[in-house]
Amino acid sequence: MLDNLRGMAVFASVVEHGSFSGSARELGITTSAVSQQIRSLENELGVVLLHRSTRKLSLTEAGESFYESAKDVVSAAEQGRIKVNQLRDELAGSLRIATTPELGVHHILPALSTWMAAHDDLSITYLADNRYVDMIDERIDIAVRMSPSIDNSALSSHPLSDVRQLLVASPQYLRQHKKIESPKDLADHQLICIDIMQDASYVELSKTETSKKTRIKMDSRIHTNNVFMALTLAKEGHGIIRIMEMDVKRELENGTLVEVLTGYQLPSFVLYAVTLNREQQPAKITRCLEVLKKYFHAS
Repeated sequence: MLDNLRGMAVFASVVEHGSFSGSARELGITTSAVSQQIRSLENELGVVLLHRSTRKLSLTEAGESFYESAKDVVSAAEQGRIKVNQLRDELAGSLRIATTPELGVHHILPALSTWMAAHDDLSITYLADNRYVDMIDERIDIAVRMSPSIDNSALSSHPLSDVRQLLVASPQYLRQHKKIESPKDLADHQLICIDIMQDASYVELSKTETSKKTRIKMDSRIHTNNVFMALTLAKEGHGIIRIMEMDVKRELENGTLVEVLTGYQLPSFVLYAVTLNREQQPAKITRCLEVLKKYFHAS
């Protein structure tokens, strides 16, 4: 099939130029290669397409009929090439972005809102889930992830920001329970467990000015797999939560939650986008990554 399509394209070129040599110059191949393509096509079809003489070429009756089909095939292929180039070079077509519900609502949508409005030829699908998506199976263009380190396996990674973890609680909770002055005091407190986090019931702390780490297992009678629910539970005074600073920025600013053990720090995470490895990324993916990097750099 591919050989036939190639032969049809060569045949159409020969007819348009009126010679094998003119077609060869346009296609960037030798005259003998053009001749071979025509012979192979005629053998495959079982008919003669061209009358050859030393002075000129002319179409047979079968050649005239076949030329119309060959022109249509070449035209369709050219239109297909143009559309592919548009998808590669223009902000058009579809873009599929995967992230978590929390990142999506608080950061990805605000980051991309103005950009989306400026490019209405772009169709965007957001997949918001806490599970690890398979980018190939689910045709994901960009996945935004957060982890202690970047996973570089078979993907192209684009760091967006370093993210601190914090321990926070409501002022009401802290007034009603024992003071927290050192990591060991956490043993007397309840941790609202966010089960999507690694080692959800453990807290690892180090003094800001030293590298010595203290690992504490806290009591946890309340569990959730959703950051929004954990925030609400903490604001209502049900315990302490271990959470990313970027997810609790508003609550810290308005005072509904406050940081616990400010002289200590928890391990930080890396927020990054991943794309499939390609020699040349479509413009819509490249531009989207630029917008995300600018947003997280400024925030």
